[in-house]
Amino acid sequence: MTLQQLKYVLTVAQEGTMSGAARKLFISQPSLTKAIKELEKEMNITIFDRTNKGVIISKEGEIFLGYARQVLEQASLLEEKYKQQPGGKQQFCVSTQHYSFAVNAFVDLIKEYGNEQYDFSLRETQTYEIIDDVARMKSELGILYLNDFNKVALKKILKANHLVFQELFVAKPHIFISSAHPLAHKKTVTMEELEEYPYLSFEQGDHNSFYYSEEIFSTIERPKNIRVRDRATLFNLLIGLNGYTVCSGVIDEELNGENIIAVPLDHEGDMHIGIIKHDKVKFSRLGAIYMKALEKYAGK
Repeated sequence: MTLQQLKYVLTVAQEGTMSGAARKLFISQPSLTKAIKELEKEMNITIFDRTNKGVIISKEGEIFLGYARQVLEQASLLEEKYKQQPGGKQQFCVSTQHYSFAVNAFVDLIKEYGNEQYDFSLRETQTYEIIDDVARMKSELGILYLNDFNKVALKKILKANHLVFQELFVAKPHIFISSAHPLAHKKTVTMEELEEYPYLSFEQGDHNSFYYSEEIFSTIERPKNIRVRDRATLFNLLIGLNGYTVCSGVIDEELNGENIIAVPLDHEGDMHIGIIKHDKVKFSRLGAIYMKALEKYAGK
């Protein structure tokens, strides 16, 4: 097993096809295929399942890739320390529901990392994709919430993908509304008071199940519903239509602006917000830095 082979398998995992990985690595596809087959034979595992549409990471391959990332990161650190030269671009990816604290922690990660070269990704995406990204090792960790309604279904899915949930904090239900909203002056609001206003939620695509909803109380019927894909659109509609969304209440004025406020919702229900990761893979150095930053903001 060589570091070059480990770089090859990680590139194939990122690109999803042998041909795409070969182009990115500037080698021929037959050479890449041969190198990976030799690695699989040496390690006595199947890292990739070949299909007509490309390659799919096998279950044992997911665990192997987690260790491979750690080995390559340590090799990069050695080069930086003893060769007095950069060890190449470091890569790190997080998939998350739409939380401002996740963005703040990502900013802290980049500031602490401080190197001239890096290739980081912050994916604010759908719940199903968060789980899939971490399961397939596209992201080192994901950020989502569990509550009494969704935890049985989601924990079953997490277990099937060899993922574990680690709680960061517990949040009480709030709503995000415009600071000019007719209910903005209230200390708490009820579901009945919200009935006449448009309800905004994040679309979950083909997996638009109640269990995958990013908002709690997803099963409650509302007369006016609008689904969006990104946070900026949601906030613009909150302001323009006097809409609302149900949330954790964690807000950052620098990121979200002073025109959006959080008001407690008079309804029982906790959001257990946390991270998901592979059950047998330790955090990389970058993952540990990001977790430390998350815990700082979670404690606020």
